[in-house]
Amino acid sequence: MSSDDPSALARHYGPWAVVAGGSEGVGAEFALALAEAGVHLVLIARKPEPLRHTADRCRGHRVQVRELALDLAGPDNVARVVEATRDLEVGLLIYNAGANTHSAEFLDGDLSAFQRVIDLNVTTPLGLIHHFGAAMRARRRGGVLLVGSLTGYLGSARQSVYGGVKAFGRIYAEGLWLELRDYGVHVLELVLGVTRTPAMARAGLNFDVPGLRVSEPAEVAREGLERLPHGPVHVVAAHADSPALRSTDDRAQAVLASHRLMQKLLAAAPRKPDAPTAG
Repeated sequence: MSSDDPSALARHYGPWAVVAGGSEGVGAEFALALAEAGVHLVLIARKPEPLRHTADRCRGHRVQVRELALDLAGPDNVARVVEATRDLEVGLLIYNAGANTHSAEFLDGDLSAFQRVIDLNVTTPLGLIHHFGAAMRARRRGGVLLVGSLTGYLGSARQSVYGGVKAFGRIYAEGLWLELRDYGVHVLELVLGVTRTPAMARAGLNFDVPGLRVSEPAEVAREGLERLPHGPVHVVAAHADSPALRSTDDRAQAVLASHRLMQKLLAAAPRKPDAPTAG
């Protein structure tokens, strides 16, 4: 379903969409594309100011927008989203909130902080999908889009937990796609590589590594909406030839090669335990 066909987007995924992580970067671009198509929005993000900025831009397309400033790794977050949308018919859930909130080597990291990575990337999206997906299945239309990461294809130092939850997300999306494909509910995990988002810029990522391919948020969102009916997994086109996707008999060499590239990518970044990760 092309994002250039607004009537089709609104017809299959309207009248309301929930965009988790919808304040900036790829999430904001998803929100704007849906607003242009006439889909009303519930935008969820942790920081109120960028959330309000994106919400106001979407309102410029004459759609209704509800803002929910919420830490999606926190307690009772699913219940709060359910309560805030109780009177709405939600036909699309986009979960774009899965950052690596604790980038640390596992034995040196904090277990409770790693649990937040798990909650943000596994516990919360499963709870939201269980709630909204049931209604979509009953209506026999709708969509679930999970934003994944190439980090889920190969192990990486300081991202052992994050890579693990992203690998889980991909396999989960494939199973969910099988379960819902006969009910008119589209399921897609959209796998991102390095993307030029505000979060990545704040982390100080080195976008100038020779040969590095960098995606732009607007293109990523457009591609995701186009590929949503064709799940279960789609790697953003700019990264479709990533070495991480190639099968190899020598797994150790593949992991080491990926690790060396990640070191170059993070060369300009400060060594912070709670920085977002690339892709």
